[in-house]
Amino acid sequence: MRDSRRRAQDPGQVRTRKSVSGFFARFLLFVPPCLALATSLLGQDVGSEEKEFLGSGSVITVKVHDASGESFGSSAVVKLFHGIAPSGQRDTSRGVAEFVVNSLGEFTVVVAAPGYAEAQEDVSVRTTGRTQVDVYLRRTSPGGTAAAVPGKPVLAPKAQEALNRGLQALKENKLVQAEKYVEEAVRLAPGNPDVLYVQGVLSLKQRNWGQAQTALEKATQMDPNSARAFSALGMALCNEGNYEAAIAPLEKSLQLEPASTWQTRWALAKSYYHHQQYDESLKMSQEALVQSNGSEPDIALLLAQSQTAVERYEEAARTLREFLREHSDSQEAATARRWLEQLRASGKIGAN
Repeated sequence: MRDSRRRAQDPGQVRTRKSVSGFFARFLLFVPPCLALATSLLGQDVGSEEKEFLGSGSVITVKVHDASGESFGSSAVVKLFHGIAPSGQRDTSRGVAEFVVNSLGEFTVVVAAPGYAEAQEDVSVRTTGRTQVDVYLRRTSPGGTAAAVPGKPVLAPKAQEALNRGLQALKENKLVQAEKYVEEAVRLAPGNPDVLYVQGVLSLKQRNWGQAQTALEKATQMDPNSARAFSALGMALCNEGNYEAAIAPLEKSLQLEPASTWQTRWALAKSYYHHQQYDESLKMSQEALVQSNGSEPDIALLLAQSQTAVERYEEAARTLREFLREHSDSQEAATARRWLEQLRASGKIGAN
């Protein structure tokens, strides 16, 4: 645990170190933006189609793709595990394998095919019915390692047109039109990383964080060098409140593209803050504020939170006063005034 995690402070009600974290916990900021091993196959978790239709089982559909996103044409062996217990094995048919399981929980899918690196995906089965998991195989080099990621597949003209129209509608915030065109692009090119990215952004705008996460995770698998897809994935996780999980894709986005947008830095700063990485939150919120050129005032409030968390009370007060000078008529002004007054009342800053 970093020292800064133990220094989290409330700008108002600060009396002891144990009592200071409650204040900011009430003012959270949001973006508008896997035990036992079975001893035999008799203990496997595979059910029957009859039970599935009767509602007491679930079907896990595994769809195997090649590196371009197309359905895997050759035969592949798919193994299913419930925890570390084997739950069945199937050969794919036209790139698909299905398992019927009798219990819910966390499963792991392992796919192997000659000439391809073994791939693994986790799948969570929470309700009875059908759950799909997509797995992507990549060819191995003669030395046995995974081959380099190929270039992104080129979209067919109709799919590209639908994608372009969907992008334009998104830019104009015409979500109904965007959904129509994006659905068409998904139908024509379901495994294309650009299509998956735009599908994820649409879901973000619709505030459907789960759907956004699913599409964007596939996009980053298909194109592991896409800074924008990692950024959007991190934002989806941040908006879900899954701050710990959001940190890795947001950091990856900045590694791939250091000059990334202030939105990426803001989401990362918030994720750091809620994960109690206060020094990192301070640095990233400062960068986001400068890069945004004041276009998003809420970043200043996050900066004040981070400054208070590392006991820089006078700096937090200056940030709040500057916020009030520039945004006195904003909805957030009342919050800034309250935080500033609580800093005074706690004796952390002077009366003036």
